[in-house]
This record gives sequence, C-alpha cells and structure tokens, in this order.
Amino acid sequence: MLNISFSSEAIAPGGSLVLLVAEGQTTSPLFKTVDDMTGGVLTRAAEAEEFTGKEGKIVTVLAPGGKFDRIVLAGVGKAEAFDALKAEQAGSLAASALRKTEKITIATGELPHAADVALGATYGAYHFSVYLNPVESRKAHALSSVTVITADAEKVQKKWAARAAVAHGVALTRDLVTEPANVLTPEEFTARIQGLRHLGLEVEVLDVPAMERLGFGALLGVAQGSANAPRTVIIRWNGGKKGDAPLSFIGKGVTFDSGGISIKPAAGMDEMKGDMAGAATVVGLMAALAERKAAVNAVGVVGLVENMVSGNAQRPGDIVRSASGKTIEVLNTDAEGRLVLADLLWYAEEHVKPAFMIDLATLTGAIVVGLGTEYAGLFSNNDELAAELTDAGLKSGDKVWRMPLHKEYDALIKSDIADMKNIGGRAGGAITAAQFLGRFVEKTPWAHLDIAGTSWLDKGKFGQAKGATGFGVSLLNTLVHKYYEKN
Repeated sequence: MLNISFSSEAIAPGGSLVLLVAEGQTTSPLFKTVDDMTGGVLTRAAEAEEFTGKEGKIVTVLAPGGKFDRIVLAGVGKAEAFDALKAEQAGSLAASALRKTEKITIATGELPHAADVALGATYGAYHFSVYLNPVESRKAHALSSVTVITADAEKVQKKWAARAAVAHGVALTRDLVTEPANVLTPEEFTARIQGLRHLGLEVEVLDVPAMERLGFGALLGVAQGSANAPRTVIIRWNGGKKGDAPLSFIGKGVTFDSGGISIKPAAGMDEMKGDMAGAATVVGLMAALAERKAAVNAVGVVGLVENMVSGNAQRPGDIVRSASGKTIEVLNTDAEGRLVLADLLWYAEEHVKPAFMIDLATLTGAIVVGLGTEYAGLFSNNDELAAELTDAGLKSGDKVWRMPLHKEYDALIKSDIADMKNIGGRAGGAITAAQFLGRFVEKTPWAHLDIAGTSWLDKGKFGQAKGATGFGVSLLNTLVHKYYEKN
C-alpha cells in the first residue's frame, strides 16, 4: 500500500514534484516560488504547452534547472469548483503520471482537500502485481511514497485516518476482483474474509449442510455443478449502540460464471472471474467501516458460489425452492446471480432484521447497454433510500441512476408451473432481474445496485485506471457516514 505523509514545510529541491494548478493561477505564489527555483523554466514550459490549469491537463518538465528530477504541472480546473471529488481525481492523476517514480511530492498550494488528494493518489498508484515478475513490476510501478505539502499538515493528518480506511477497502475489493478464479474459489474467498477478524469484524460461515437446513435451494442449485463447494459468509461490525437495527449489505459472489449448461460464448468468458464483484465490494466496505471504527452496526452477507458445467449441473427447466418457500423455474442457468441473491435477501430480512438492505451484483448485461460504465443501475422500493444513494453517488464519484420497478413487469417473469421464472426475455432485462429480486423482500427498505458496467474498466479514464475499480466501497461508506452514523 502507498505510504502517505503530509508536511507544512517549504518545498525543498530534489526528487519529483507535482504542482496542482488551478485555472488561471500560473502566477500564484506557489507557482512563482518553484518557477524562481528553476530559473523560470516553469513559465516557459507553461507558455510552450499553452498550460493554463485546465482540468486534466498535464505538463511534465524533466530536470528543470537542475533542482528537481522532474516537475509535473497538473491542471485541476477552476479553484472555486475544486471540491473533495475533484481533489481525489487530481491526486489520482498525479500518481498515475508518476507511477514509475519511487517517491513524489504533491504541492496543493492554497487549494483545499489535501486529504482527498492523498486518497486519490492511492487510487492512481494502485496496481495488482501478485503474478508479475517482481523486477519488471517494480519498473512499471515503482511509486511507493507520496508526501502532500499543505498549509495545515497536522489537521489534515487527522482527517487522513478515515480516508485511509476507505483506501484500504477499495484496494481490497480491487484485489479480490482481479484474482483469477482458480485461486479465488469460494473456500479461498471465505478464508480471506476470515483473515479480516483482526479489524474487529465477526465472521460466521454457513457451509452446505447449514444452507440446506435454511432451505437455500436457489443458491445451492447454482453451485451444484461445481467441484468447489459454496459458502455463505456473514460479516458483522458492531460499532453502533447495542440494540440499534443494523444496516445490511448483500453481495453476489459468483467466483466464476461459465453460464452453466446455458454456457456463455468463449469470447470474454475470462472476464467472468469478476462476477463476484458485488461480494468483493461488501467485503471492502465492511473492512473500511471496521478500520475507521464507524459508529454503526452493519452486517454484510455474501454468497460465494461457482457456476460450472458438469454432469451434476443445474439444467434449464429445473424448478428450485428458495429459502422463502417460493419456487423458481430456471429457464436459463446463466441468470444465476439473482438465484443466489434470492436466498441471501430472504436470510438478511429474516435473520438480520436490518434498518435497510442494499444488494450489489454484476447482474445483467442489459444495464451495461443502458448505462455504460459511468453509472450503476439503482432499483429500490424506498424513495428516501434511493435519494440518499443518488446523493452519495454524486459526492463519492460512484454514480448511480435510478431505474423503474413496477408491478406491470411482473407479467414478464410469470411461470405456468412455478411461482416465477428466472428470466423475462430481452426487453427490460435489468428491470425484470430487479423485479425478480424484489419478490424476496417483504417490508424492509431495499435497494439493488447492478454494477455490471462499473466494477471493471477495459480502458482507463480520467482519475481511474483500467481493471477492477472498487466501485461501491466509497459510495456506501459515504452513505453510511452522511446519513446513518450516530456520532
């Protein structure tokens, strides 16, 4: 993990320096100080590159005046619009630009939100190198230390602890999503969750006999074709008042999804190692809440299964009985995530009795068609919870867009021989999947987040490298902190 420190000392010559420059502030005291140190090199570079501080614009100056190895001018846009999210993006941009440099200094000048700049730097510096040649990996990803120069370093340092917890949670989620499926089986995933007990989390594991006793016919049907046995893991953080109803977060954890007998096409099937991103987000969130000692009671519930093809695999046309007692006609074994969540939602409502519950799942390709990679799909039976999630999404950068739920869609998942079928056709595919899930929620305020388009990026974008994104950890942490923590 990136080593982060803060300093109020003046900029000293040496090493690699990033200057955050707001639009029109190439004559600011900070800029002038460093420009004087380099004999006017920065002014000449800014003029040559027409650099004005426009958001996202980067200018790199090598060995300027012999005082530094390099200086990076990073444009952050208008100073009055520089909020916490913009600060994160600037930090990420800076770390991404200098990821081959071992140590860097970021100078914020008079700009606020230095702790958020540091948080963004952890995002920009992230890389998954477990299976890379160590020597080659260090060449490509040498960055290990970031010092942020800010006016009040001591005050900012106090703010950093909570953000560091989020940074660790996001990194954990990204690590889990990136791991290959031959390593991150349900058993191994369970072991990694158990390894978080040192944070103060309580972890309970339901094996197959325990799930059979609970009647988890929908989840177990998905898992029956795999040699790797499924697990349901319940993670508890008791940081609130005793007796307060907990908040519940539920994650789909399909560690590999072949599609089962309704097998997926070969192209892109390797990406299905990430079909457990919902569960990974829940785990990252619970770790973050525990590390920052959030003043809430929270319960994470994750269903860890592998959907494989074998002589024992679930067949199209099978009927399973869920833990709620409702029966499901399985017309497509590749619509498996909703089967896993059906039993988890019932369990959370019946056994956790939460104040609200939010499930996360890489559930449908339809949501990617509809919203792309910018927004996750939000479905909810509660307007207040939906509004709070939308607001938290705008503040955290993990944006969500509310989609409809309506009884008229129920006709699309009506079965002639069971209580429902697990698919409803191409039209409104993300909606019918959510409508299906809603049948396993009785009265609890509930939201479903379809993160199929946001959990992984094939190409990087401003403030976000390609690969696993950790989407949802910051969103839900913001939601908990803003609306539900009792300080």
